[in-house]
Amino acid sequence: MEMSLRKAVLADSRALAELIRGIGWFHRFDTEDLETTAARIETHLGLCLGDDSHDVWLAEDEQRHLLGYVAVHWLPYLILRGPEGYISELFVEEAARGQGVGQRLLAVVREEGLRRGCSRLSLINFRQRESYERGFYRKAGWSERETGANFILSLMD
Repeated sequence: MEMSLRKAVLADSRALAELIRGIGWFHRFDTEDLETTAARIETHLGLCLGDDSHDVWLAEDEQRHLLGYVAVHWLPYLILRGPEGYISELFVEEAARGQGVGQRLLAVVREEGLRRGCSRLSLINFRQRESYERGFYRKAGWSERETGANFILSLMD
């Protein structure tokens, strides 16, 4: 499949909203219209584009149809030799899965992490996700942290 990668711009908010809603995993979107979702994504994307500590990369086909995206945040850790690149989101539309889109998105993050002098990249993959079950990240050279636990404190539903 022919695809290109580029950094997101605010005008991509609606396409991102369509992709995220189309995945069908996030039921909070079931009760709002597409315009509301797109407006929220535009606000969040604007925060990401506001400085050099975040990147959102898009994968598109030849017709500029959005196939997937990755959001990464460059975090300075005082205990590491270099920053950590934390991938908060990596989603590929169902029709494009298994065609190298996710691998290309991971590769661009790795390249940028090396350019920035990062010590490591990290992400969270839920065990019930198909990508975890088929070993997507392991096949890409990532290893699961066996000794860690992921804790959250919800501040908003």
